[in-house]
Parts: sequence; C-alpha cells; structure tokens
Amino acid sequence: MEKEREGERNGPPFVADISVLPEGCISDIFSLTSPKDACRACAVSPIFRAVAESDAAWERFLPSDYQAIIARSSSSSSDILNLSSKKKIYLSLSDKPILIDDTKKSFFLDKSSGKKCYLLTARDLCIIWGGTPQYWRWISLPESKSIPTLF
Repeated sequence: MEKEREGERNGPPFVADISVLPEGCISDIFSLTSPKDACRACAVSPIFRAVAESDAAWERFLPSDYQAIIARSSSSSSDILNLSSKKKIYLSLSDKPILIDDTKKSFFLDKSSGKKCYLLTARDLCIIWGGTPQYWRWISLPESKSIPTLF
C-alpha cells in the first residue's frame, strides 16, 4: 500500500498516445507556442505536421487585425489575402514588408514571434523643433529609398 502511494505500480508503464487527441485540441496546444516551434514540430510526427500546416494553427499566429492592416496597403499588397493558406500569408508578411497608409509606413511580422512591426518615416514622427533649421535639417540619403531623414 505504501509503495502505491509513492507512485510505484504493478504492470506496464502508462504510455500516452498523442495521436488519439482531436486535431482541434492539438491545434489549441500549438497556438500556445511560437510559429518557429510549430515549424519544428512538423518533424515530430505526421499528426503534428498536419496541424502545423493547417489554417487553424496559422490563423492564431496572425494578428487578429491582419486583414484590416493589409486593407490599408496598396492594391498590389492586398493580393496577400488571396494566398492559398494562412501559413503563406504569415510567411509573406514576415518575409516582405508591405507599405501602408499611403506608403508612409511599412508593416511586417517578426518571423519567429509573430509580433507586429511598423517602420515609420522620420517625417511621421513628432520631433520637437523638427521644422526648425537651427536644430534639425532634412537630408535625403540614397540608401533610404529617397525618404528624407532628420539630422
């Protein structure tokens, strides 16, 4: 009796078979990880691969407002919504930033975490005395795609 309380038992050890869980349950578990972890899990088992490739899993990695953000982009960027899977939308948004808000901002997803990232032009910032030549001057740098930079 004492041995049973300590966790010892007679008979074969208990083995959990994750493949008996419903795909939705495994998808919920994946949503608690990162996109990077989901991609790594593809190598573990066929059921993990199926879940990691599913739209349900990747929908959870996309920001809840991703469609509204894409709608703020130019018409060519809105083709992203026509991609065949949520994973492809995610990878597109993490590999290639899109211009939004009349090309004043750039948006992309951090590939490993899925966090939203915005790049702003210097002119979109509210800088004290930004328009005062005594303190600041706007110059164009060739490597900045002709976006003026404040120095």
